[in-house]
Amino acid sequence: MKPIWIVDDDQSIRWVLEKALARENFATRSFANVREASAALDHDSPQVLVSDIRMPGGSGLELLQTVRDKVPGLPVIIMTAFSDLDSAVAAFQGGAFEYLAKPFDVDKAVELIRRAVDESMRGEQTWDDRPAEAPEMLGQAPAMQDMFRAIGRLSHSAATVLITGESGTGKELVARALHRHSPRANGPFIALNTAAIPKDLLESELFGHERGAFTGAQAMRQGRFEQAENGTLFLDEIGDMPFDLQTRLLRVLSDGQFYRVGGHNPLRANVRVIAATHQNLESRVRQGLFREDLYHRLNVIRLRLPALRERSEDIPLLTRHFLQKSARDLGVEPKRVSEEALAYLASLPFPGNVRQLENLANWLTVMAPAQTIEIKDLPPDLGPAQAGVSDLSAGGLIGAGEAGLAGTAPINGVGAAAHPVAGGGVPVVASTVSAWEGGLRTEVARMLRENAADVMDELARRFEAAVIREALDFTRGRKVEAAERLGIGRNTITRKIQELNLEP
Repeated sequence: MKPIWIVDDDQSIRWVLEKALARENFATRSFANVREASAALDHDSPQVLVSDIRMPGGSGLELLQTVRDKVPGLPVIIMTAFSDLDSAVAAFQGGAFEYLAKPFDVDKAVELIRRAVDESMRGEQTWDDRPAEAPEMLGQAPAMQDMFRAIGRLSHSAATVLITGESGTGKELVARALHRHSPRANGPFIALNTAAIPKDLLESELFGHERGAFTGAQAMRQGRFEQAENGTLFLDEIGDMPFDLQTRLLRVLSDGQFYRVGGHNPLRANVRVIAATHQNLESRVRQGLFREDLYHRLNVIRLRLPALRERSEDIPLLTRHFLQKSARDLGVEPKRVSEEALAYLASLPFPGNVRQLENLANWLTVMAPAQTIEIKDLPPDLGPAQAGVSDLSAGGLIGAGEAGLAGTAPINGVGAAAHPVAGGGVPVVASTVSAWEGGLRTEVARMLRENAADVMDELARRFEAAVIREALDFTRGRKVEAAERLGIGRNTITRKIQELNLEP
């Protein structure tokens, strides 16, 4: 392995890093200024370069640019005692691996350098997993395959379709796919979120208005039904449509005619309607909030999109896809995800569904320091301690539009049953189990990677020890009560305490 280069005009900094890296068996080479390091790059290159940002005779940012020209892909860590925003932004814009503010913890600095070394060694591997072009939809889960078949069956039909599923599952994507593979594919696809339009304006949005129909109507305006002529009208969040407007929509679906607001002449509507909702329409019908006859008119063919947690086997595939998509949008190299991190992500509940996963990919593309993403690179609220309560869709991640990919279930909702949910769609069981389960899978992967012996026995011992120790803490050391709480015999817990050396 090549040495680590240290560039800093402060001799004490060079000395500290040299000694710390020597303890970790890293070879080093030091330079007091940018000029010497730049000249050395003409004949040699390091495994990782660590440089101060402000030095006499040249800056670390200038050296960073030189590295980008002479040794593309070399990880560069920029150090500075001037922890200002401009320096940090300039470092990352220049392609720095990481930004290290002085004074720094030596152990953390060494750990950062070690990660940069790992990244430089991985850089020799090729990234040939990129598709030539973005696929229309992705998914290996049975529910996804059912959806592909459903769209295929509907490709010769113009029947009304009702799409149901939690927010963020990608209902509009499925609607667009239904349009694209239908006899109306050459016509327009018009989408309207009925929950996003004020009630007073929704009627005009749908049906248009005549000039002078109301204050401010200075010209005739076509509504979405006219705009979608010979095509498809997608009505998202139909469950939130005001009750009186439901009557007008029902009339259009029944006889194919409508009137503009303020109009007297009926207009014909040659439009296929696809509706979607995250709400339980049957429940809203029982509550008197949704017309039963409209519900049956919309529910000709029903497609149910499962939540992402119901098709967790697709999470690695979708994660890679969104990382590639985000990299294309930003014009950068796609980041990779370690197998341990993919396994951990697949164990998370993702209450924000596919949209949340896409937001996460955008965040990682911008914020993860290395090209290969590990579990520790994930946002803090997705760490093992917080995974059960995370919600990126409501948090501060970089936003994305309607989820790019979604899984679905067969026609008429036949497919995998939904997990029980509590308000907001967060799974009652999955959200609490997945936190420790993800950590367990990560530990299993580590032990297998290191060829540990007796993996099952070792993990079983640690599992039993943790459970019994927690039960004893809960019962304040009362063994009989702890055994009852755990559902085991008192002799069993006594034997286990001795075998596992749990005696206080």
